Amino acid sequence: MERNHKIYILLTHSGSAFAKLINVYTRDKYTHASIALDKDLNELYSFGRRKPYNPLIAGFVQEDIINGTFGRFPKTRCALYSLKVSEVQYKKVEKNLARFKEESKRYGYNFLGLFGAMFQHPIQRRYSYFCSQFVSELLLTSDIKLLDKHPGLTAPMDFLGCPELEFVYEGYLNIYGQGLNKEMVPFESVLQEDIII
Repeated sequence: MERNHKIYILLTHSGSAFAKLINVYTRDKYTHASIALDKDLNELYSFGRRKPYNPLIAGFVQEDIINGTFGRFPKTRCALYSLKVSEVQYKKVEKNLARFKEESKRYGYNFLGLFGAMFQHPIQRRYSYFCSQFVSELLLTSDIKLLDKHPGLTAPMDFLGCPELEFVYEGYLNIYGQGLNKEMVPFESVLQEDIII
């Protein structure tokens, strides 16, 4: 099976109050996961806040790495990875994303599932996901298996252990966006002492 297409997994830590709350429990470097169809991250999707100033109004969102929620947190750290997939798998990802887009208003954030995951108890609710649960399930339903883990127990950091993922960039998210606009690659890496914990 030829893998001549790429999708992208973006891990971030914005430093928002909600991200810090998750970080207090997990102590993980990254607290949010998104999936993209392009290296420019123009088509970047996840489950997160719909309104930049209100984390409680959340659901399926198309994210903007320069404006919106990420624009509110210019020191957002990120790690970006690519994954080679077949044309069939890529089309399945597109098709599954189309379903989320068409029914976007029906989807909410799985806050209950997030707490369930903390206690190793997956809680699935129809039309509700948290970010890494969404990425994991989207991949699975597109016949892409990266993790031997229930989507409802998947944390953003779990993706770092996947040998199929190829490193693209680590650093400030807004610098990545600016660099793409200027077509400047590769980018400067984040220094270890700069990591938010």
